[in-house]
Amino acid sequence: MIHIEPQILEAVNKWLTPNFDEDTQHQIKELIANNPDELKESFYKNLEFGTGGMRGVMGVGTNRINKYTLGKNTQGLANYLKEIHHNKQLKVAIAFDCRHQSDTLAKVVSDVFSANGIQVYLFSELRPTPELSFAVRHLDCDCGIVLTASHNPPEYNGYKVYWNDGGQIVPPEDKQIIEAINAIDYSDIQFNSNSNLIELIDTKIDEAFINASINNGSFSDTNREELTVVFTSLHGTSITILPETLKRAGYQNIHIVEEQATPNGDFPTVASPNPEEPEALAMAMELAEKVNADIVIGTDPDSDRLGIAVRDNNNKLTLLNGNQSMLVMTDFLIKQRQNKGLHQSSDFIGSTIVSTPMMNDLATHYGIECKVGLTGFKWIAKMIKDFPQQHFIGGGEESFGFMVGDFVRDKDAVTASLLACEIAAQAKHNDSSFYNELLSLYQSHGCYKEYLVSLVKKGISGAEEIKQMMIDFRSNPLETINGSKVVMLEDYQSATAKDLITGEESPIDIPKSNVLIYYTEDGTKVACRPSGTEPKIKFYISVKAELESIEAFDDVETKLDNKIQAIINEMKISS
Repeated sequence: MIHIEPQILEAVNKWLTPNFDEDTQHQIKELIANNPDELKESFYKNLEFGTGGMRGVMGVGTNRINKYTLGKNTQGLANYLKEIHHNKQLKVAIAFDCRHQSDTLAKVVSDVFSANGIQVYLFSELRPTPELSFAVRHLDCDCGIVLTASHNPPEYNGYKVYWNDGGQIVPPEDKQIIEAINAIDYSDIQFNSNSNLIELIDTKIDEAFINASINNGSFSDTNREELTVVFTSLHGTSITILPETLKRAGYQNIHIVEEQATPNGDFPTVASPNPEEPEALAMAMELAEKVNADIVIGTDPDSDRLGIAVRDNNNKLTLLNGNQSMLVMTDFLIKQRQNKGLHQSSDFIGSTIVSTPMMNDLATHYGIECKVGLTGFKWIAKMIKDFPQQHFIGGGEESFGFMVGDFVRDKDAVTASLLACEIAAQAKHNDSSFYNELLSLYQSHGCYKEYLVSLVKKGISGAEEIKQMMIDFRSNPLETINGSKVVMLEDYQSATAKDLITGEESPIDIPKSNVLIYYTEDGTKVACRPSGTEPKIKFYISVKAELESIEAFDDVETKLDNKIQAIINEMKISS
């Protein structure tokens, strides 16, 4: 006899009622008979919104992505929209990526919105996530939804909610929307669509988005035809927009990795469709050597993240990390604004608490502000919304995301890719390089090196292990890191920063989050954070040294790499 916990059994029995279709009920009965462990994983909790919305494995159950969990989200969101907007024709935009079921789930979401009397603008085919963010404002929508799981494995999908400013939902709307969703019973979901309220959108929005990307991401005329670009969409959505954007901006020498150009939710040529992983760009790097490319660009499946490889001073292709590309792009944007005579002290750039501290150094150097928020671009979008009197130049985060200006309110690999090409083309024309621009920044502001360790902890036991690790770090805080004394500890869960030298505590004016950050005497920074969208705990390590000359970079980088490895060994966090 199979034992099923009472609370799980109660949830399972609800899904065996006529409110759920026969196929769903059949799949649940199969799990009961043949896979009780999977049954438990599927029903032991409800999927929750994290830093990037709701994301999870596809399948039946409350802890899975399916028509009912997303239908419940959509019904709750529809109820909330109607509650706060009386006597208004509500409008939503909906997009989807290349993943399995993304198109059918997008149709389910459209059906529920239209059944609730809400006008729906549904992309007719897969499109990049940043285009959805753009479309929300372009079409004057009240919110937007994109069906995507970003760079997660093929069995995942997700549901990201955007508000009328084009940014993802943040306080107070996020909590209020979640309360509205939790108040919904599955029997309340209105699945019967009103086809008169669903309008398919495609090329008109494409044209507007491409034009906006070129207006925001291209600068002074340069010999763009001199730049050789290799691009891969990693089987994702950027193939629909990015090559055309680069060509219209003047880049003609573009080589596409054809084996990865067809959208495919199985991502057959990569272990992970994540440009943060060097292996994901292996085919692009190989092609780049064949055509002697100056720059390699790879985007994740929903085209919000980008990986960049450029040639170093020995003409070797080198993969940049997200912090490095962010620094070069931010510095370039600031200088372009200066060159146009638009620079003001009220200008600001955006970053996150786990990204490189060098963003603060850049802001100080130029006499502007660097606003720092929690992980996730929704917080950078919130900065723009909260401070309309200030001009947002650009910003990013360490996880390979960047935003150029405020016409898109999420990380945008399309415009950021164009910007990267602009930097590379101008540098090449001036007998420099993208890489050399980075080293020049290190020489001016200090040589920073960052490294991310991600420990995967799947399932119920993994979640408990991650929880215990954070408890241990809080109850037994580190006193030294690699021989350097810890001088400051920031705990974003309690919203306090403690000076470990004086014992003085001060409040942190950022929404609470389960993050710990250690700072040491020698400038080392280590952040610990459970992922909000994946079964991982992440450790962000940043170290620093002076760089007296560009020629000394290799030696300095080796020393910093050795220091990072020593920290990993000491903390016993090797992945």
